[in-house]
Amino acid sequence: MRNIFLFSVLCVLLAAACNKPAETPVAETPAEPEIAAKVGAVIITEKDLEDKLVFMSPEDRDFAKTSIGRTNFINALVREKLAELAALDAKLDESDSYLAALEDKRAQLRKIYDDYAQQLLIRSWYDQLEESGATAVTEEEIKDYFDKYPYEMTVKQIIISNAQTADQVLRALKASPSRWKELERQYSIAPEAIRGKEFSFMPGEFIPEIEVIAANSPSGSVQGFIKTSQGFHIIMKVKEKRLSLKNAKERIEQILRLQKEDAALNALKNKYEVFVYEKN
Repeated sequence: MRNIFLFSVLCVLLAAACNKPAETPVAETPAEPEIAAKVGAVIITEKDLEDKLVFMSPEDRDFAKTSIGRTNFINALVREKLAELAALDAKLDESDSYLAALEDKRAQLRKIYDDYAQQLLIRSWYDQLEESGATAVTEEEIKDYFDKYPYEMTVKQIIISNAQTADQVLRALKASPSRWKELERQYSIAPEAIRGKEFSFMPGEFIPEIEVIAANSPSGSVQGFIKTSQGFHIIMKVKEKRLSLKNAKERIEQILRLQKEDAALNALKNKYEVFVYEKN
């Protein structure tokens, strides 16, 4: 009888245990931030130090992790906070000069953001164009292009601001090509980075108007003048050489890819009206 009673009690206890609602897990209390320094009521945490380290050079970052470097680093942040608190007490954050400078910086950051957004959108369109296969270049296309243009030309140029001067310089060079450097120093408006430089290119890699003139001129000849958005160009064809398909292949692939991108952009002109207004 006793055994039956004990068994009944045990069954009741087991049933109660099974029906007991599950305990709600206790939420962990977020760890308190590790404090590096205090300036009045302002706390500088170890996380603040780490965030600042990101913007330092690798050498300064390594030094800041040493005992002396850490002390200097924290002292520098403390000095910043002291100056900041003093400026707030003096209500400098309400001054016209402060607010104007802040608004200028906001405008600059908005411009940076807008420029980034625009460039990202443009890059996305080019990526989509490539993924669609619209700019893919075949081996046959490369070979066909090489069969037509298996050569590279080298030219040098003088860029002049107005047609009258360009005509005078062209006549002088036709009569005496050896005066090229002299007249270039005197009249060229080309940027210093390209002044006096020679340019080597395959057809399709340079300014189209200059390519045509160079392709139909003998080496050593002076030709011009050609008007572009940069000014009036006088060119001298320095040399021309034949290339191998192996050496020209990557260049041709790039030329054809860019041509296909241009074709896609030109097709958009039928969809979006384009007007270009030139100044007189």
